[in-house]
Amino acid sequence: MVSAEHYEKVKNYIKVGVDEGATLLCGGRRPAHLPHGYFLEPTVFINTNHNMRIMREEIFGPVVCIQKFTTEEEAIMLANDSVYGLAGGIFTSNITRAHRVLPQLKCGILWVNYYHPTFNEQPWGGYKQSGTGRELGMQGIEAYLETKQVNINTDSNPVGWYS
Repeated sequence: MVSAEHYEKVKNYIKVGVDEGATLLCGGRRPAHLPHGYFLEPTVFINTNHNMRIMREEIFGPVVCIQKFTTEEEAIMLANDSVYGLAGGIFTSNITRAHRVLPQLKCGILWVNYYHPTFNEQPWGGYKQSGTGRELGMQGIEAYLETKQVNINTDSNPVGWYS
């Protein structure tokens, strides 16, 4: 974690997950070989439900929460039922299903069958209350520009409708 405050915040989310009934499958502790600093083991929760805070809030730590679903429609509903929409991933052996689901997910970046590589030449940003605006790519550069239209008549005589 980047600070003591961030470390404590993520540790609190892990406690909240356990208190709300999720099963802490692994992690959630400071690694024994790193006794100083703000380090946490990768943490995995199972037996979660969509109403748990760890499922509805952005933790920004090494925590993954696994929730089961039955149908494609339920998976899409669960993924979109959030005030956030920065990123998402689809893991499937059916590429046709991936193409069908991708446009239905309300998030700014999506991966299929892997997660997190990105390309600086492509814009990055989220939907809803996550990752507002766009960074990277031409859209990211344009956010920092104030464009101006300039038209110059190089002829010493006036031209156009006003002459």
